[in-house]
Amino acid sequence: MSHYAIVVPPLYSHIRAMEALAMALSARGHRLTFVLPPDALTPDDARVQLCPGLPEAILQAQRRMQNPANRALWRIANTMAALTDALCHELPALLRTLRVDGVIVDQMEPAGSLVSESLGLPFVSVACALPINREPHLPLSVMPFAWGEDEKSQRLYRGSERVYDLIMRPLYRALDAHSRRLGLTPRDRPDRCLSPLAQIAQWAQSLDFPRYALPESFHYIGALRGPAVGTALALPEGALNVSPLGYASLGTLQKHPYLQLRRMAAACRRAGVNAMITHCNTLSPDEIAGLYRSGATWVEAFIDQPAFIQHADVVVSHAGLNTVLETVAAARPLLMVPMAFDQPAIAARIVHHGLGRRVSRYAASATMARQIGALLDDEGARARLQAASRALAACGGAARGAEIVEQALTTGRPVLRAPDS
Repeated sequence: MSHYAIVVPPLYSHIRAMEALAMALSARGHRLTFVLPPDALTPDDARVQLCPGLPEAILQAQRRMQNPANRALWRIANTMAALTDALCHELPALLRTLRVDGVIVDQMEPAGSLVSESLGLPFVSVACALPINREPHLPLSVMPFAWGEDEKSQRLYRGSERVYDLIMRPLYRALDAHSRRLGLTPRDRPDRCLSPLAQIAQWAQSLDFPRYALPESFHYIGALRGPAVGTALALPEGALNVSPLGYASLGTLQKHPYLQLRRMAAACRRAGVNAMITHCNTLSPDEIAGLYRSGATWVEAFIDQPAFIQHADVVVSHAGLNTVLETVAAARPLLMVPMAFDQPAIAARIVHHGLGRRVSRYAASATMARQIGALLDDEGARARLQAASRALAACGGAARGAEIVEQALTTGRPVLRAPDS
């Protein structure tokens, strides 16, 4: 079978999504090699491996991106430009050495697309976060704005796009320079580097804003989830025998979540909810004790999040894409407290469809508690969530994604979606 390289930013949620896709492709007999630093993968699968001997320039740029201090908006363009630059210089030789038949590229790392095209290798684009595909009437996928077709909304979208493009100029300059150096048609934005063969998105049309200009080769495939790895984490005794049951988390990327988690714990107590709070090993023993004092019923570093959400009556989260998809899949009401990245944009889309509520990260615990109570009482939201859960499941997930990738990279021809999807 075929050998594919996977080019993905060294970000936890992106790697996990690509792992799921890789495992589905491995099950179809293909071999996958990730261009990532050592110890970045979890699957125990001989056909899913890391690229040996990554050049130091790539490793340094990946470590820089993994540093939370470099994910501030005013630094992210330089961080992304540095990784794109390193990959555009080093990836051609790596891909030749690996003798790959095609490349799977995260939308957020356009170097994979440029290098693949320059080498004549077929490639597929994957949106592990919200799709970056632009349309004139839409806010960018990193903007917090609600949907609106009125002139005021459209002016807001256009103005924010100009500001964003100014901030991202270091990355745009790198793309323009490398596309020219590699002998390609000049392009200066990541959304201009997407695959003509197939683009797959870890999202659902039923969760997105209305779109009218996606390419025919664009496919919503729902959540990229693989088989469980290792032993499931045990839940505290009695955790599933109380009601109402809540789950609160700020995901894996927040460096100092303690004060926000305290407000979330206090909000759950005010709303009469028994809250499980997870912190991904970011808190000290004193801070964990503080969460209990504030109102948490249980505090854990990690749990089996999808399994717990299946039992929760309400989820309070940062609106990270993975948590949102798991919550919608379980048809559970969601209170979103966006913190950074594309989280405000994800929250805006969930609110647009009436599947959850949103509060500011600076909201008081009393405000959060009122919103939690409203979610618990909202029968209409439950019906909408059930429909959204069915639509998400119908997208096909990693198995459908693997089919599309295999067809595109094997035939070298565009894979078009069905007319009604």
